[in-house]
Amino acid sequence: MKLKVTQIKSMIDYPKDQKRTIKALGLGRPNYSKIVNDSPQIRGMLNKVSHMVKVEEVKD
Repeated sequence: MKLKVTQIKSMIDYPKDQKRTIKALGLGRPNYSKIVNDSPQIRGMLNKVSHMVKVEEVKD
């Protein structure tokens, strides 16, 4: 399964670790989207920045 991750908030005034997580997901600006593979590592990253992103499941 794949996930569509969309950044919904700016990274301004958030801690550096959360900014690095957003960059690692391939995002960087509000309303940017990226399709990522579903894995425990990605789920952990999404959990860390859940207040900044919207996640949708995408069928293969």
